[in-house]
Amino acid sequence: MSTMQMGDSVAAGTMAPMWGELRYSGELASLLARTALHPPKRRPAPPPVLLIPGFMAGDHSLAMMRRWLGRRGHRVSMSGILANVDCAERIVSRLEMRLQDLAEECDSPVVLIGQSRGGALARALAVRDPDSVCGLVTLGSPVCQSLAVSESVLRTVRWMARLGDLGVPGVFSSTCHEGECCGDFREQLAAPLAPSIQVAAIYSRSDAIVDWRACLDPHAERIEVDSSHCGMSVHPAVYRVLERVLDGAEAAAAAPTAVAA
Repeated sequence: MSTMQMGDSVAAGTMAPMWGELRYSGELASLLARTALHPPKRRPAPPPVLLIPGFMAGDHSLAMMRRWLGRRGHRVSMSGILANVDCAERIVSRLEMRLQDLAEECDSPVVLIGQSRGGALARALAVRDPDSVCGLVTLGSPVCQSLAVSESVLRTVRWMARLGDLGVPGVFSSTCHEGECCGDFREQLAAPLAPSIQVAAIYSRSDAIVDWRACLDPHAERIEVDSSHCGMSVHPAVYRVLERVLDGAEAAAAAPTAVAA
């Protein structure tokens, strides 16, 4: 897996223009209309879901997705993240305990859904504990190049890293990118995923935040949508993919029980 340095950014002209992110409101309105006309069908035994937000975002950013999943009958657990700026290793370690508790409480493997940086964290979780995971969906997640982002986002990353270097708690530092603390996490971003896990990597060439090429996980089904980066969590096309992955994970999780019967 190729890696960008902390000072590098995506070459100029290779990403969609930033104004495309203004599409978010329209994408949300479209999803609300679609849900009103065609509400999600409640499933008899859907798998539990763990949602993980993107960089600088918190659980509130995935509130719409949480409501939609709840209407399908899923038990939904949020990450507990207020702002996704901590060291990746520390976050994944906390999420691993949350994942295992959710799987144990529901007596079922879990579907992980992560947006942007949250998808990278979800992928690491799936590699670490495949027995607790039956599905993984990443939304605009740069798992192949963690810093393949726009210049404006990269400036924010550098600024946050400086705060971490100064000892501000709960913030990653410049050593996280190539240091020992996140070594396992970086390896897990490139590691193969268990064949029992339904995996979809959703990306958009219209993404003005993350270079879409960095989202092409070689171990996942890669699915393109025409969406802004921030709008992926509310884009109707994304929800159609989620329905398919969730139904597939449900069927796979139920298969051993059917055989035993």
